[in-house]
Amino acid sequence: MKILLLEDDPNLAKTLVKYLKRHDYEVDWAKHGEEAIDLSYENRYALYLFDVNVPLVSGIDVLKSLRKAEDRTPTILISAQIDIDSMTQGFTAGADDYVKKPFDPEELLLRIKAKTMLLKESVVVHGYSVDMQSQELYYENNVLGMGEVQKSIFLQLLLAYPNPVTKACLMESLVTQNDGALRVNIVKLKKETGLEIEAVRGVGYKIL
Repeated sequence: MKILLLEDDPNLAKTLVKYLKRHDYEVDWAKHGEEAIDLSYENRYALYLFDVNVPLVSGIDVLKSLRKAEDRTPTILISAQIDIDSMTQGFTAGADDYVKKPFDPEELLLRIKAKTMLLKESVVVHGYSVDMQSQELYYENNVLGMGEVQKSIFLQLLLAYPNPVTKACLMESLVTQNDGALRVNIVKLKKETGLEIEAVRGVGYKIL
């Protein structure tokens, strides 16, 4: 999938381009707002990743002009300042998500995956599949019965495959949010699905 990155900091931009390409995304880099507008008209993108404070035309104004042109491409805004007023401006302009600088590239990747996965009809991993519209789980085309907590954790792992999901993200699915409760649910998932789910030290868990 192709991403349009609007970022005037060359060091950050080069780092993001390299990181996203390692995760199978194509990236076009615009250094200022006018270049981003031109590229958006010349190409089709799965996602826009716009820094708010860039030369010539701000990321928010670029987004406003694209939304006026009925361009509904999912958009994540990047900003060093995230206060209520700034976020209100961004979401009013049509943003789908907001990321505050400095950010963890893995967190950004999870947010990108959450937006771009919605463009797919289904995701298939080791015989298990997710219907992206209904969020229903299947195994070899049969509906998979699973409790809400287990389903939520399993969905995150499937959608992130082959990358890990952070503990913090997985714990949001739990009633009791601690390492012990998460480990218990991971063990149950491994038994129920027969999949190898590995702990990634200092990060979280992933499906092998």
